[in-house]
Order: sequence, then structure tokens, then C-alpha cells
Amino acid sequence: MLNMPLVSVYIPTRNRAQQLRVAIESVQRQTHNNLEILVVDDGSTDDTPAMMKSMAEADSRITFFRNESSQGACVARNKAILASRGDFVTGLDDDDEFTPMHLKNLVSYWHLLTDASVQTSCLFVQYQCKDKNITYESTKRGSVTASSLLEANYVGNQIFAPRSHFIEAGLFDESMPAWQDLEFFYRVLQKFGTARLLDIPSYIFDVSPRLDRVSSQQKHRILLAYELMFSKHGQGVARTKQKLLMQVHSSYYGFGVSLREFMGFCLQGFWPRGYTMMFFRLLGRNIEL
Repeated sequence: MLNMPLVSVYIPTRNRAQQLRVAIESVQRQTHNNLEILVVDDGSTDDTPAMMKSMAEADSRITFFRNESSQGACVARNKAILASRGDFVTGLDDDDEFTPMHLKNLVSYWHLLTDASVQTSCLFVQYQCKDKNITYESTKRGSVTASSLLEANYVGNQIFAPRSHFIEAGLFDESMPAWQDLEFFYRVLQKFGTARLLDIPSYIFDVSPRLDRVSSQQKHRILLAYELMFSKHGQGVARTKQKLLMQVHSSYYGFGVSLREFMGFCLQGFWPRGYTMMFFRLLGRNIEL
């Protein structure tokens, strides 16, 4: 273990015992084996507790926490991060997986950038996107700044960074009804600088369609998150409000744009590119210019 940093992997979970087992096993198979796995069960009613008890007994690297009632993903993440002991921290969703070299590659790349005196707030990777029987790779940009996150979440759902960056950035905001990753990553990048891509598809991301992405309740949560994000980080700038509104109406959610929403967007200020994109979304077409 000489000169091999400890990496903490946090996994929040709720009622996904079988997917969770696959996710944990993907961490156990890492070629960088100086790691700890912190699983927080957010009030599961399936056999997650019994399964985790057995897995933790069999592997001393696993620590299991349980909330008797659901308190939300951010509470679960923060509990794990605060309990972590690693030099570095990263996360894994309970329905996703790591490829075997994921952590080793991230550690090596971090040290490569550090040795080259390249300032980096955190690292992120390409996805192997899994949609039922179809697999394809993401095409993320090579570097991301805090300001660019106001336009879109170019990072994704996980970052890899020193534990101190998570703590000093203030952890996940437990009051956010959605966009928790986006809002937290924004603070990390704002405080520590540019995020950089490790251009290897080493995170297997489940992108199967989910009904909750298009429900009216989900849209209500996204709109609340948009308002909080703008209140916290928008500084009253109309263009920033437009950029965040475009995230609300992105193809990821598929909510569509009403005429009233389109007019409200236009009233925020003159922006031809934004007008065009929102107009096509009003017509039910998603384009990127």
C-alpha cells in the first residue's frame, strides 16, 4: 500500500438491493484496492439491510449506515463523506458500475496533473451509457468551469477529488429538491478551479428511461431547483436565468415548452441563440446550436 492513496467510494441507496450488489462488486474488483466503500441505506424496505450486513461481514472495506426512514440522497451522501477516511473521495449511484481500472486511472491522472502543476478542482470521466441492450459512449468536453455549469451539467453525476475539496466546498445542499449534483459541483469549481476530463469511459451509467423524469411532480421539483440555483448563484443576471431555464427544458427531462414559458424566456433579454433553441423545443424538437 506504499504511496497508494486511500480512495473512499460513497453509495447512497434505497430499495435497489440487486442493483446495489452489482455496483458494490464493481468497486470490489478495482485494481486500485486501497479503498473503502461507504453505503448509506436511505430507509429501504426490501432486503438491502440483510444483504449489506452479510457483505460488510465478508469485506472489511465496506461500512454500512442505515436511515430508518428516508431522508434524501443528499443526507445519505453527506453522511458517507463525513465518515470517510480517504485521501480522495468519489461516488457511485446504486444502479451504476465502475470498470476495473476506474479508480487507478483517476488516481494516476490526478498525480500526473499535479506533477505538471495543472490546477484542478476535480476529475470526471466519460460514460459507458447503458440503455437496455444498447451501450454507447458519452462525448463530454475536456474541461469545465463553474460558469459553464450554469449552461449545462457538463460534468455528469460524479466527481473525483481530494476529500478536503468536498468538505471545504460545503458538501451537498440538503435543501435542494433536485439539481443537487449541479449545485454542489458549481461550488467545488467556483472554489477550486477547473474540472478536467479523464477521457476514458470507465463509469457505466444506466440511462434507461424513467417515468419520474417527465412527471408533473418532477417538473415542479426541477423548477424549484432552478429558482434556488438562480437565487444562490445567478447574481441577478438575466442571461444566467435564461441558461438555467434551458436546463429545465432540456431533452434529458423531456418536459416540453409551453407558449407562456417561451414568452417568459424571451422577456428576460435579447439572445438569438437561446430564442432559437427554445422555439424549437416549443415545437417539440430538441436541437443544439
